[in-house]
Amino acid sequence: MSTGWVRAAGAGLMFRPATDADMPFLSRLYASTRAEELAVTSWTDEQKAAFLAMQFQAQHAHYIKHYPEADWLVITHAGDDIGRLYIERWPSQHRIIDIAFLPAHRRKGFGATLLRDLIDEAWLAGKSVSIHVEKNNPAMQLYVRLGFTVAEDKGVYDLMVCRPR
Repeated sequence: MSTGWVRAAGAGLMFRPATDADMPFLSRLYASTRAEELAVTSWTDEQKAAFLAMQFQAQHAHYIKHYPEADWLVITHAGDDIGRLYIERWPSQHRIIDIAFLPAHRRKGFGATLLRDLIDEAWLAGKSVSIHVEKNNPAMQLYVRLGFTVAEDKGVYDLMVCRPR
């Protein structure tokens, strides 16, 4: 886990390793990232909940399998769980697997603050930072503003990289 999150700490963000006890929160957080997409379906609330639970479990299993050395962190602010940061530090780069905040904590600068710290950490180690970003994700503008560029078109996602200057 990084100890160089100066900006994040200044913004009141803290981090702790996720545990099994965090799974309900992480599932709720995941569901919040899909709410807009599911709002246009004709599914019942029960169908949406079942779909989201299945998708969260599938995503979690995929992440655990493909990123075995990752840090799985819950982001807190003022004592409340507000988000997640999943990151794996490879010899060649730091891969942000996932970063998400609850809706009430989005667009407050927390993501930019955290990303700047992650970029600084990687660059100090002479590494790039990379992340897969959905093409229609509003955060895409933030990544571009912070210096990320599209390295590879992955269909629905772009692999974005921020290389050291």
